[in-house]
Formats: sequence, C-alpha cells, structure tokens
Amino acid sequence: MKKKTMGILLMSTVAITLLAACSGEKGKEEGSKESKDGGAKVEVVAKGFQHDFWKAVQSGAKKAAEEDNVTMNFVGPKDETAIAEQLEMLNNAINKNPDAIALAALDTEAELDAIETAKSKDIPIIGFDSGVPDAPEGAVKATASTDNNKAGAIAAENLYKELEKRIEDKTFRIGVVSQEVNSLSISQRTGGFIEKMVELLESNEKIGKGKVQVTGHDKFKNSVKEKDAKAIIELRVPAEVTDAAGKTEASALLEKKDLLAIYGSNEYGAKSIINANDGLGDRIGVEDDKILAVGFDSGALQQDAIRNGKFLGSVTQNPVKIGYESVKLAVKASKGEKVTDVDTGVEWYTKENIDKDDIQELLYE
Repeated sequence: MKKKTMGILLMSTVAITLLAACSGEKGKEEGSKESKDGGAKVEVVAKGFQHDFWKAVQSGAKKAAEEDNVTMNFVGPKDETAIAEQLEMLNNAINKNPDAIALAALDTEAELDAIETAKSKDIPIIGFDSGVPDAPEGAVKATASTDNNKAGAIAAENLYKELEKRIEDKTFRIGVVSQEVNSLSISQRTGGFIEKMVELLESNEKIGKGKVQVTGHDKFKNSVKEKDAKAIIELRVPAEVTDAAGKTEASALLEKKDLLAIYGSNEYGAKSIINANDGLGDRIGVEDDKILAVGFDSGALQQDAIRNGKFLGSVTQNPVKIGYESVKLAVKASKGEKVTDVDTGVEWYTKENIDKDDIQELLYE
C-alpha cells in the first residue's frame, strides 16, 4: 500500500513538473510576443498591395505601429478589382478579434455583412484612403484620407497662377480628363478643380460672373451657354478605362485651337494627356506657345513629364501619412477614445521640388 502511495505521489510530481514546464514555455512565448508587440492589435486591410502607393501607405502604418508598440498586420488584394479577395481578407481580420481594423473598402455593399459582424463584436473600424462610404451607422469611427475636393482646388489654384498671364479678351478653353465620374475620390478631384477654376475665372475682370461654361458631362455641366461664355471648361470621360480610350478623349481636347490648359484628375487622366500629346507633335509644355498641363498622382510618365517641362506640376496625396494616421486612429478607437476624421493632406510638386526628400517619399509609380 505504501509503495502504491509513493508511486502515485511520484507520478503526480512528474505531472506537475511537466505541467509547470509546459506553462512556462507557453508563458515565455506569449510574454515575448507581448513584450515585442505591446498593447493593441490592429488589422489593416488595403485596396491593393502591389502598387507603390500601397507600399507607401504600409510604411506609414509601420511607423505608427512602432511608435505605439502595436501588433500590426497589413494585407491587401492583388489589385483594386479583387472585391471577393478583399472580403475574404476582411473576414479573416475580424476572426482574429483584433482591437481595431483599418479598412479601405473596395465595395462597401459587398462587405456589409462583414462590417456588421465587426460592429457586433465591438471591433472599431477606421476608414482610410477612400474609406468605407455608406457604411452602417456607428461601424466606422473615423477616416484618414485626402480631402479630394480641396486637392482638386489646389491643382486649379496652381494652374491659374500661370494661366492668368495668358488670358486675353477672347474665349478660351480648359480641358479636363477624368477616368470616371462614379468613383467618389476621382469625382471629387474633378469637381473640386472645376468649382475652384470657375471661381477664379469669374473673379478675373476679363471674364466676369456667369461667363464660364462647364460642359462635356451632365454631372458637372452648368447652365451657361457657349455663346455667352468667355471661358469654357470641357470635361472628357472615356467610355471604358483603357489607354486607347483615354488617349482619344485627351486628343479631342488637345486638338482644339482655343485650348489654353488641361488637367488630368488622376494618374490615368494625366497619362492619357501625355500619350495624346506624343501623338500630336508635342502640344503641351510651360512655354508661352504651349498648352499648360497639370495632373494628379505620380505615375512614372507623369514624373518624367514634370522633369522635362511638359507638365507644369501635379498634386500628390500623402500615402505615408494616410497609413500613419489610420493606425494612430485605430489605436485611439481601440481604447474607446473619441476620434474624428483626419485630412492627410496633399503636396504640389514641380520640376523645382520633385527630387527633394520630402516630396520623393510621397511619389509612387
């Protein structure tokens, strides 16, 4: 009986020792992770991953995560048409029960169930870039993004500084090439440009109030008749998003004899202008006899056009700050702190500043 009791005690001792050892190993693993990662765990779901823009967003997110000692996981689908892939990533993020999620939704409607699930689990969502438009009330706590209306206006203001010198007592035209009119961000960049340019032109004594016609698309056209206009802003939107279609619309504008300036409201629009110009014998440039051209974003062709004097300048978003602020907001929201939208700003870049460090980190191809 005594031997049996001793055997049981010995087995119990071994079991306790093994249990303690296992607990110690697990605790070490979790402890090292806790020590390395810190408090909040944030999942970031972008609209893409391969494009340099998203890599810049990721670098800003990493910087914020390091500052706040946060575990941050950054994912994105192969491209900005892969809605099903992004939805799967969002569901995976929710299943990890993070403290917060930062989301740039490709299609809010397709992700409504997932967003509702996150809301039911009290996982705050922070929108970034184009955000999560039309999300269920209360699901998205704040958004870190570019004020695209203001950004479009900045393009108009910088173009007008040069355009003003060329305005004479005769009717002239300003062209706008927009990839589409349905995307909120691109539509706002187009609308912001047009609205500010109308304001600036109407303030010019050679033009006057009610003398600027906006034409080319029903979404933006105004009631001013061409016969009454001293300035015309003509918007061109391709029927399909292909290089050939964009080039066709830009060419239609560049071929007009009264065209003084042209604007591309995103990389596609700017590239369309450049491609059209190459086929028309070099009509754009900063010289007095050329058409002034400005753009938005920073594709390789666009950057080259600025360096070689074909483009006056372009507006670039601040993708690094977009990523940085989205994680900062996510951390605050995870703590239950009140958060509000953050305008991540834009920069105007030209031949003179394109190679400066503070501009270079914002440019993407």
